[in-house]
Amino acid sequence: MYRVIFMGTPEFAVPPLQSLLDSPAFEVVGVVTQPDRPAGRGNAIQMSPVKQSALKADKPILQPEKLRQAGVFEQLQAWQPDLIVVAAFGQILRQNVLDLPRFGCINVHASLLPRWRGAAPIQAVIRAGDAESGITIMKMDAGLDTGPMLKQRAVPITPTETGQSLHDKMALLGGDLLMETLPAYLHGEIQPQSQNEALQTYAPMLKKEDGLLNWSLSAAELERQIRAFDPWPGTYTTWNGKVLKVLPAVEQAVRVVDGNAAPGTVIRTHDNVIAVGTGAGLLALWQVQLAGKPATPISAFVNGYQAFIGATLGS
Repeated sequence: MYRVIFMGTPEFAVPPLQSLLDSPAFEVVGVVTQPDRPAGRGNAIQMSPVKQSALKADKPILQPEKLRQAGVFEQLQAWQPDLIVVAAFGQILRQNVLDLPRFGCINVHASLLPRWRGAAPIQAVIRAGDAESGITIMKMDAGLDTGPMLKQRAVPITPTETGQSLHDKMALLGGDLLMETLPAYLHGEIQPQSQNEALQTYAPMLKKEDGLLNWSLSAAELERQIRAFDPWPGTYTTWNGKVLKVLPAVEQAVRVVDGNAAPGTVIRTHDNVIAVGTGAGLLALWQVQLAGKPATPISAFVNGYQAFIGATLGS
């Protein structure tokens, strides 16, 4: 049985952790996750999803602000890992940690590397209009997602894919592909493949302000941004001095329609579609949410705010 330290934090990391917990070939000897932090509307202190799973499994938990702080490396040493598995941990591993386990550190990354290295590959792949994404199981080195690859599996991106729907698919795939990869890797049956540096792209960590819609972009670009950033960081504009969130619906996203109007101008088309002018084409709205109000279908919103037609958003 291989002794494994698992490092991860968000919901994406839970299926890989659970796959290790369920396997008789591995003993999870410790779980490292980010500290409890305030979250939600009330800013209540919340545990990470990985911590919640580790508690249910009665596993030792370490929550350092930084791996380099006093006593952390000594605890990792005391767990005597054969392997460290990382999935969306949120901290860079220094060389002493990378060198600690005899089989190295393995990362579950949510893209088809070397495309979309970095913190937000799920959102980046939708926003860019890529036809597919996937999971890469890789051996970590000192760079940011630069290590040699062990195995990849692709998933298609649907026309109505959102950040949330792709996240859920990728999280499950991450757990499955990890379990397919580790036995062969540990028995020396996989030859790690170097990444092609000429093909690398970068997906930086997202901030709330990244969700601001720029109506001078094309309708197609804005449509992808709205889907990609659902639920985080969300997309928004301003109207009458207030923040107006622009949301994809549960089963139908905002969509591009034929026609033109000045960027940011709200119109009603000849077939009764509420749309906004962009740098190229019209973006039909589906659901919006005014600050302090519930999310509302656009038809109901216009019934309540008739001056919305003809307004210029983001001005």
